[in-house]
Amino acid sequence: MGYKPPTRKLHIMTNQTLPLNAIQQKIWEGRLPLEIVLSPPECRTYDQADSYLISYPRLSYLPSLLPRLHAFFSTSLIEPDTKAHEGWFSFEGVPLKWHYPVGLLYDLYAGADPPSKAGGDEHPSHPGDDENNRPLPWRLTVHFSDWPHEDLVRLDPDGIVMHDAFINSVKEADFLRNGNAKGIMSLSKEDSSGLWKAVQENDLSSYQRISSILLPPSSQPFRNVPIRIFLPLPPDSGSPSLKVLQSPLPPIATASTSSNPRSSIIGTQTQTIGTALHSLLPNLFPSRRIPVLAKPVLHGAVVPMSAPIEEVVRSSAYGDGWAAIVISMVG
Repeated sequence: MGYKPPTRKLHIMTNQTLPLNAIQQKIWEGRLPLEIVLSPPECRTYDQADSYLISYPRLSYLPSLLPRLHAFFSTSLIEPDTKAHEGWFSFEGVPLKWHYPVGLLYDLYAGADPPSKAGGDEHPSHPGDDENNRPLPWRLTVHFSDWPHEDLVRLDPDGIVMHDAFINSVKEADFLRNGNAKGIMSLSKEDSSGLWKAVQENDLSSYQRISSILLPPSSQPFRNVPIRIFLPLPPDSGSPSLKVLQSPLPPIATASTSSNPRSSIIGTQTQTIGTALHSLLPNLFPSRRIPVLAKPVLHGAVVPMSAPIEEVVRSSAYGDGWAAIVISMVG
C-alpha cells in the first residue's frame, strides 16, 4: 500500500493575533488518514480483504463513505446483495455514532487518553503503537449487516436521515446564538441543502456564504454560545460510554468579587473556556486558568483555558455550528 500518514498536527488558538477566518481555514483543511477494513465475519476470506485507505476531512461524516466502501468491498462480501446505506462503522467493537463528525469521533475514541474497550481485538496492535503516540492511520471496521439498533438510528438510501439530523443540529445552534431559529428557518431549500452539501464536500467558500446568513455580525454578541462538552467515562461492562453536557452559556459571565454573598460586588467578564468548564465541571476544573486535572480538546488540539468561548465557536465550530469539546485527563 505504501501509505505514509502526514506528520503535521493541527494547532488552533495558539496565536492570538491569527484572524478567526484563518483559523477556520486551517480547521477545514484538517484531515485524518483512515484505514477501513471489512468486518471479518462478512468477508469471504475472513480478514484477508485489502484495506481501504483514505485521507478524510475531519469535519466530514463517515456515512458519506459508504457508497464507495460498498463498491470497494463488493467482491469480498459474503452477502453481496446488501445495500450501501446498511453500512455502519465500529472501532474496537464500539459502534460509532454516524451523526458525529469523524474528527470528533477520533478525539473521543483514539485521541489523547481515549476510553477503550478492554481486550478489543478487531485490530491487533501494530509495531510502533504506544500509549503516548496514537497510531495513524486510524483503523476502523465497516459492517453491512447486524445493524446495532440499540446504539444507532438506521440510515436510508436517499440520505434524508443524515441531512435531517444535521439540519436539526444547525437549528439548535441557531436558536442558542439568536434566541430564535429565524435564521435557519428563513434559508431557502437550496441554501439548506447547500449547507449540508458544503460540509459533505468540504467546500469552505460555499459553507461561509450560507453560514454568514445564520451568524450574527462580530459586533453583535451571541445570546448563548453553542458548545457541547463530551466527557468520556470509564469502561462499563467492557465498552466505553460518554456523558454529553450542554448548557446555555452566555459570552459574558457574571463574576463575584467576594466570597461573602452579602457583601460581594457583581461584575461581568468575558466567558472563557476556563470559566465555562469551571462552572459545568468544577471537580475536574477547579481552576479557571490552568488545566490541573483535565484538558479541553477541540479538533485534536488543546484549547487554551483563556480562549473566549464566542471566538472559539466563531472560528472553530464544526459544520453544524457547534464547538464539540472533548475532555481528556491530564497525565
